[in-house]
Amino acid sequence: MTGISRPTMADVGRAAGVSPTTVSLVLNGRDLKISGATRERVLAAVQELDYRPNRTAQGLRLGTTSTIGFLTDEIAIEPFSGPMIAAIHDLAWEQRSLLLMVNTTRNPSRLRAAVEDLLDRRVDALIFAAMGTRQVEFPDLPSQVPALLVNAFTADARLPAILPDELAGGRAAVEHVLALGHRRIAFIAGREAAWATRMRIKGFRDGLEAAGLDPDKSPIYLGNYRIDSGYDITLRAMSVKKPPTALLLGNDQMATGAYIALARMGLRIPDDVSVVGYDDEPLAADLSPALTTVRIPFYEMGRIAAQHTLEGTISDLPPRTFEPCTIIHRSSTNPPPGE
Repeated sequence: MTGISRPTMADVGRAAGVSPTTVSLVLNGRDLKISGATRERVLAAVQELDYRPNRTAQGLRLGTTSTIGFLTDEIAIEPFSGPMIAAIHDLAWEQRSLLLMVNTTRNPSRLRAAVEDLLDRRVDALIFAAMGTRQVEFPDLPSQVPALLVNAFTADARLPAILPDELAGGRAAVEHVLALGHRRIAFIAGREAAWATRMRIKGFRDGLEAAGLDPDKSPIYLGNYRIDSGYDITLRAMSVKKPPTALLLGNDQMATGAYIALARMGLRIPDDVSVVGYDDEPLAADLSPALTTVRIPFYEMGRIAAQHTLEGTISDLPPRTFEPCTIIHRSSTNPPPGE
């Protein structure tokens, strides 16, 4: 079976009536002494023949492979984090670079093996992305291989990290319901051990304090970021003598549980209780009523990571870069009853 023959630089030269060296100078932007007419003939021949440079040969000559090693923990299988992967992939593709993706499933030995394998394949840089914002142990790397973290950070800050501003996100959520007139507000958060949980709680308390309210009078409940946790804690939070008129949930899964619990109690969203989620998962817009939530900027984080990786400017980044988490206004929040 005969393979498909790709046009070569010599073929382009013959079609344009110039030498392969002239073709190379034009394609590499080193054509200052070449006439405009000659340059146009070369580019026309490139287009006509659909010529593409030999990436392997270019890599050997330039010392690059036009590949990025993209390591994840569980993010590759999480639908709401797809925008991060899309941003990195799209920008890499625009620059004619490829991603080599490895899902490490939070296994430290698999992470080390994946890093070693990608280095053996001579990737130009490494990006590690985590599903939930967390501290990670990242293997030591040769000094000539740049690397950065997305939605993750190391204890010693030796690798630059692109992170969501969870503090601002928690504050944005409470400021939204405060602006609507709510004063009885409860926060049903996730696991306290999670960095994101601690930052969101701090943002929640900071927002209350900035509004002149005592943060200690707004209850905080801890759960586990699942639907059943949101359901159980909502039943408990709404069973007190003066229940909250607004519930802030640690993520959209917990908010879904709150929807179910409030329906069981005969309470209407947002007429009786306002509900705010977090993450802006795809399900948030599909709930009825559509869920007001805080959006994590996965796409923006991915694009920043890709830009600095492809431009070779990772070393210019500060230890931590924070991207804002913003409130997405939908139909699950209203002023409190009677106002």
